[in-house]
Amino acid sequence: MTIRFAHLSDIHFGGENQAAVAAAADHVNNGQFDLVIVSGDLTRYGEKPEFEAAAEWLASLKGPKLVTPGNHDAPYIAVAERIFTPFHRFEQAIGPARAQSHLGGGFAVRGVNTARGAQPRLNWSKGQIAAGQVREATAWFRRAPAECFRILVCHHPLMEMIGGPMTARVWGGPAAARAFAEARVDLVLSGHIHAPFTWPYPFGDGKTYAVGAGTLSIRERGVPPGFNVVEIEGAAIRVAALGWGGSHYEPYRTWSLDRRPV
Repeated sequence: MTIRFAHLSDIHFGGENQAAVAAAADHVNNGQFDLVIVSGDLTRYGEKPEFEAAAEWLASLKGPKLVTPGNHDAPYIAVAERIFTPFHRFEQAIGPARAQSHLGGGFAVRGVNTARGAQPRLNWSKGQIAAGQVREATAWFRRAPAECFRILVCHHPLMEMIGGPMTARVWGGPAAARAFAEARVDLVLSGHIHAPFTWPYPFGDGKTYAVGAGTLSIRERGVPPGFNVVEIEGAAIRVAALGWGGSHYEPYRTWSLDRRPV
């Protein structure tokens, strides 16, 4: 049996690549995916019309979906709202912001919000994950059946992508990555840096992999707009980063990863 996920991120409605976004919806709807995962930054500035467009687009996608927020999903201009109720708009339009989960079909997926509306540092857009969030997620994975493939979803890469076009600087990120590796999470999916990547965490058995998706916005950072297709079959994990060429999607990069024994 093959399990297939579509992993999209950083669509930034209000600044989206309209052709790429429309074609991504067609690709997803024709792809027979077991789950569609969106790892944050659905909007550009967290404005209500942007959320309305995002919600309409998500509703057009077939099948189950798991969506976690990103830093751009807290209002950028409404400063008081960003500080005191940063994800109220997200929750009204999209769904739960703090955590999301999907269990069934041989896989367990948990979303964790690493975005904050304000932080005690100048760049509040960087990531943060609290120890309590890590404990909740690892406890949830422990309750899942042992044979399930385990995926953690967050917006910011918990550890920096070497040579990436920007940083995430997640407070608590390396400790969280270690905890998820020790909990035998298979994949940690993220976005934020607008560039696809995979690499193994240097913890545990070395078979917990960070996987980043690109962007579907006009804010490209050296790679074409695109998203990931993840397939799990037996002992193999295949990740294909699809790139938008202006008329269709084609593989931009592909990776083959080793799944740990069940």
